[in-house]
Amino acid sequence: MSKIEDFQAAIQKGYTFKGQSLLLGAAKLDNQVVEATQVRIPLKTMNRHGLIAGATGTGKTKSLQVLAESLSEQSVPVLLMDIKGDLSGLAASGEAKDFILDRTKAAGVEYKPQGFPVELLTLSDEKGVRLRATVSEFGPILLGKILGLNDTQEGIVSVIFKYCDDNGLPLLDLKDFIKVLQFVSEEGKDEFEDSYGRMSSSSLGTIMRKVIELQQQGADLFFGETSFDVDDLMRIDENGFGKINILRVTDLLDRPKLFSTFMLSLLAELYAGLPEAGDEDRPKLVIFIDEAHLVFQEASKALLQQIETVVKLIRSKGVGVYFATQNPQDIPASVLSQLGLKIQHALRAFTASDRKKIKEAADNYPLTDFFDTEIAMTSMGIGEALVTALNEKGMPTPLAVTYMCPPRSRMDVLSDSEIDALVDDSKLVKKYKENIDRESAYEMLGKKLDKAAELEAQEKAAEPKTRRSTRAEKSTLETILGSSAARQVGRTAANLLTRSLLGALGVSTRKKKWF
Repeated sequence: MSKIEDFQAAIQKGYTFKGQSLLLGAAKLDNQVVEATQVRIPLKTMNRHGLIAGATGTGKTKSLQVLAESLSEQSVPVLLMDIKGDLSGLAASGEAKDFILDRTKAAGVEYKPQGFPVELLTLSDEKGVRLRATVSEFGPILLGKILGLNDTQEGIVSVIFKYCDDNGLPLLDLKDFIKVLQFVSEEGKDEFEDSYGRMSSSSLGTIMRKVIELQQQGADLFFGETSFDVDDLMRIDENGFGKINILRVTDLLDRPKLFSTFMLSLLAELYAGLPEAGDEDRPKLVIFIDEAHLVFQEASKALLQQIETVVKLIRSKGVGVYFATQNPQDIPASVLSQLGLKIQHALRAFTASDRKKIKEAADNYPLTDFFDTEIAMTSMGIGEALVTALNEKGMPTPLAVTYMCPPRSRMDVLSDSEIDALVDDSKLVKKYKENIDRESAYEMLGKKLDKAAELEAQEKAAEPKTRRSTRAEKSTLETILGSSAARQVGRTAANLLTRSLLGALGVSTRKKKWF
């Protein structure tokens, strides 16, 4: 058999599965597409997480779009983090252009333009479904991780949460938490320390600064009510398509801590709320994080450990997490080791450092006898990628340079009028539109302090009258005699009187000289 025939046989064997699968494209060897070599991914293993990497402009976003379309078609809901704002086109049909038809023909399929059911979400004031969570739902441990606190400070946060629970003080938004911090540091310090022990002023000050820092990144928009129900991410439309939820976070590029806060809270809530899924034939939800380095670039060590733990465990709940970034090294090694699917678009080597990174990236892929992985990484064109996945038995599939299929939806953004129409038609926008600010710790402590101040003012106003009623006022003579000047005059008069009396008795008051 020739090299091409061997390659064809290896791809057919490695990418043929019993259950449902998602088509990525056709395999290439020596810069030409090999017939009858469809590269597919088993739907069953899409909860094993994955990586989509490559330099700018090599086709990462389009690969992400193809995966989202295929999952939706298989009744699997999807959540996309749209950092660049170019994924809203999933809601509209694409166009049958020549280069698109060439790609689908190479994969042996017919191109059918199609739009998909899309829900727009937002963490800010952009158009879409508002995502919120309360501070209480976040919990002391997760809040401590996000704020980057040490063990002692995390302990203080836990005690403050306990204090609020014991005293019926709901922690809904950040102003509630800040108000409690101020109260236990000042007016309520004695009351707090009597029941919960003494808290270091410096530690309380550090926690306050960390909360304000998070607040400055726009976290006030995220913390509050109405809380978002994660079950609303896992909806199927009337045609059996999984909903594609697009979280528009284009305005969070300069606020990575808020983005990390949302991501960790979402993963933690999904893990806590979903039952164990076992070995099912499809995932319950797949999450794609575009520009994933934003999640990790300002994350503390504790936060990274938390993300690693959740990523490891959430697979058993039927949730897959896929990171899209420029270089695989942007993802911590502990997280990278958990990723079953790898779609590696071209990398560019302009410096010695770039070449070193490419060599390290190549070492992360299965060995192949058909091409040099390191050379392939730098020589692939736009819309081509190295692909390896996990088969139904959990074993890596053969490494293949893949001529990727194009998206069936629009490869561009929606217009403003199209976005308005999508938002107006959404039931979830109406459900989460209202920002509820019910009575919570901020208002309750405010009333308590106002009442205490009012009682203190009343006591001060009553105090002079009480004193006057229990004590006779001093006369003018008593006031004069009680002064220091009067006492001095009295001592002088007494001395003069004493001398006069002694003189009349013949006693001299002069001191004798003994010389």
